[in-house]
Amino acid sequence: MKKKLMYFIVLFMVLHVLSCATTKVNRVDASQQIDLSGFWNDTDVRIVCESLINDCLKSERVAMTIADMKNKTPVVLVGNFRNESNEHINTAIISTMMETVIFNSGILDFVAGGSVREELRTERLEQQGNASEQTAKRLANETGADFLLTGSVRSIVDRAGNQSVRTYFVSAELTNIENNQRMWMATNSQIKKIIKQPKNRI
Repeated sequence: MKKKLMYFIVLFMVLHVLSCATTKVNRVDASQQIDLSGFWNDTDVRIVCESLINDCLKSERVAMTIADMKNKTPVVLVGNFRNESNEHINTAIISTMMETVIFNSGILDFVAGGSVREELRTERLEQQGNASEQTAKRLANETGADFLLTGSVRSIVDRAGNQSVRTYFVSAELTNIENNQRMWMATNSQIKKIIKQPKNRI
């Protein structure tokens, strides 16, 4: 009888542990703001990229340059965004979001850069020897970019006791490729988070 009782107790404990260890997933709206760790997240990327590009498009100098180009839509190449913060940030997501905001604005166009550009160039070279003359794409016929958009992400962390304040500074610069002239510069510091950790229990 005691053995049976012990068996049921052990079985109950094992089942209880297994039920507690089960992974639970809840789907949420993609636009919902969620902060679990206090580190850089998808909401931060969206807020910063939209704010910076909108600021760029409202710049008087950029507007004058666009007007001077008359019927030509200025072409932007989105370059590297350096991570100079104290945490891991995938800056490729920032670059992609910047491209999306630029494209959706309808005011600026952009051309592919980085690994995508290299793939396109390789494909064009491959077509010269493998595709028909009628369908092979011409070499040296790329659209040259007028401006290069680059930037960086930095962070400052202020700690006291079990609390910390994490502030992000995302800078962006639009540079004229032909003459290296800066057309626009801005820094977004909207992302500031207070993180309170539980006190250590003695």
